[in-house]
Amino acid sequence: MGRKKLEIKRIENKSSRQVTFSKRRNGLIEKARQLSVLCDASVALLVVSASGKLYNFSSGDNLVKILDRYGKQHADDRKALDLQSKDLKYGSHHELLELVESKLVESNSDVSVDSLVQLEDHLETALSVTRARKTELLLKLVDSLKEKEKLLKEENQGLASQVEKNNLAGAEADKMEMSPGKISEIIRPVTLPLLY
Repeated sequence: MGRKKLEIKRIENKSSRQVTFSKRRNGLIEKARQLSVLCDASVALLVVSASGKLYNFSSGDNLVKILDRYGKQHADDRKALDLQSKDLKYGSHHELLELVESKLVESNSDVSVDSLVQLEDHLETALSVTRARKTELLLKLVDSLKEKEKLLKEENQGLASQVEKNNLAGAEADKMEMSPGKISEIIRPVTLPLLY
């Protein structure tokens, strides 16, 4: 008795889809952990759910260090491929889509294989440039969030020390109010006239 082969397509039932997402996400994280332990590899895993919730896992090194290393490596690859010059050559993605549409419309059904290959190359290059830009923006976002975290930690420490100072000052004030000399002033013997 083996398991039934699951056809890979979108699960229509929302609750089943959520259960499958949760189980497979946990399985993926476990596999990443195992890869890290077995092969002594640095592993970073980011998963974003359909609702936009972010799940992450990182081994040994923290996630930011791994992403920084990826960014540096990717920047080197980008320079080697000289994608920026290709980006300028092909223009914006909107222009590229218009070019594809016009070539398909003008030739109707008589599209040559060479023309399709050339269009495919244009689209692949545009996709590479888009991915490189997306990675660059994500790394900038990570850097800005790290800086914001640092500032918030400093602000939090400042506020905590201020609260501690206020608590100490309040405790000293309470001690001063209840000193023995003050208590004797508060509780004075009262002499009442004697009535005979």
